Parts: sequence; structure tokens; C-alpha cells
Amino acid sequence: MPRSSPPSPPSPSPLADGLRFAFGTLTVLPVRVHRWDRAAARGGMLCAPVAGLVVGGCAAGLGLLLLLLGAGPLLAAVASVAVPAALTRGLHLDGLADTADGLGSGKPAEDALRIMKQSDIGPFGVLTLVLALLAQVAVLAQLYAGSWARGALAAVVSAVAARLALTLAARAGVPAARPEGLGAAVAGVVPKGAALALAIGVPAAAGAAGACLGGYDGARAAFAVAAGAGGAEVLLRRCLRRFGGVTGDVFGAVAETAAVTALVVLALGR
Repeated sequence: MPRSSPPSPPSPSPLADGLRFAFGTLTVLPVRVHRWDRAAARGGMLCAPVAGLVVGGCAAGLGLLLLLLGAGPLLAAVASVAVPAALTRGLHLDGLADTADGLGSGKPAEDALRIMKQSDIGPFGVLTLVLALLAQVAVLAQLYAGSWARGALAAVVSAVAARLALTLAARAGVPAARPEGLGAAVAGVVPKGAALALAIGVPAAAGAAGACLGGYDGARAAFAVAAGAGGAEVLLRRCLRRFGGVTGDVFGAVAETAAVTALVVLALGR
């Protein structure tokens, strides 16, 4: 009788493919992406908040380490802002700057998209980038000065809010502005029902985490994530009207917008 061939190894699960896609495309962590099809992109964008949790945890960890070593809250805040930038190669910040230049150019969509693809950064981009980074550092410095735990929570919440914004921007019905690039690869891959579930579930999870510091902190954390998603949605709709769809730069811009919005909410009323 002929020998039967050995069974082939099981293929990775959709969850594993999604996590690989999320960490392989949204961070610089050494994760190899095995699949680049729409199914993997869908799983990856659904797992984006998980990547945000890891990024935020790293940001909070470095900030807390510096506080433990005797650094002041300002330096800890700068470090916590630097970590997400480093773990994304600055792509989200670059996207924010490019999107600001495109929106501020006042040119037709095709010309604005061409401006966004250029390697240099214009005045709108520089101003937006500076203000966004200053806002993040200012809020985290304020929170670290008041409580190391609330500062760490804010670093994590803002990173998760940023990646939730990516998931929501990739929902069905949101078209790509160009036929190529990462924006086209993930545009419209997330079913609306799944996007709605995460829009409810992620703020609830943030609220549960914040509740460890008290009920008020739990409610504030949940509202911060929801507000971050709302701020990102306002920008997304503006970009859809202006550019006719999303690009990789727009995804970066909505992520940074959500992060800043969430942090500002956490700073208010302290």
C-alpha cells in the first residue's frame, strides 16, 4: 500500500491572522504578516484596539519608570507621547500633518491628494503637528503630576481610543480615495455591526478599567474613548467630503485626533 502523506500543519486561525495584521501594520513590533487579503485586513482592523492596548501599556510603562527613577511629570509625559510615535514610526503623526496640508490647501480633491503624497510638510501640517503634540504632553504632565495611576490610565486610554478610531474608519461604506496604498487595503473591510459592537464595547472596557480608581474615573475613561471616536468621526466625514474617500494619511489623522480628544476629556474637571 502506498504511504499516506503526513497531515499538513493547521493554518493559523482568523484571530491569529487578524492579530498579526494589526501588529504587523500598525506597529513596528517584529510580527510577520502571512496574509494580505481582505479577510486578514478585516481581522486586523477589528483587532486594532488590542494593538492600542499594547502600545498604550508600553507608553505608560516608560512614563512610570521615569517617575520611579525620580523624573518629573513633564519628562514622563514626553516619554509617554514619544513611545506611540516610535512604535508606529511616526506614521500616524505624518498622516495628521499630511491631512492638515491637504485640507488646508483649498485645492480640488485630486490636487489635495497630490499634496498629501509629497514628502515635505507644509505650514498647516507643521502647526497641527506641534499643537497636537503639545496638547498630549500638557495633559499627561497634568495627570502624572496629580496621580501616577491616572497618568498611566490616560496613556493607555488615548492609545486604545486612537486604534478604535482606525477600526471605525475602516467600516463598510467608507470608500478609499485612491486605488492603492494601505488606505485602499483596509477601506470598508469592517462590517457595520462589528464596528458598532466595538464602538460600544471598547468604551465600556475602558470604563471598567478606570473604575479601579473610582467610579468617577471609570465614567470619565469611558466617555473619553467615546469622545475620541466622535472627534475622529467628525474629521473622517470632513475628509470624505473633501477627498472622496480615505487614504493611509487620513487613517493616521483620525487616530491622532481620537488620541488628543480623549486626553483633553480626561484633563477637564480635574
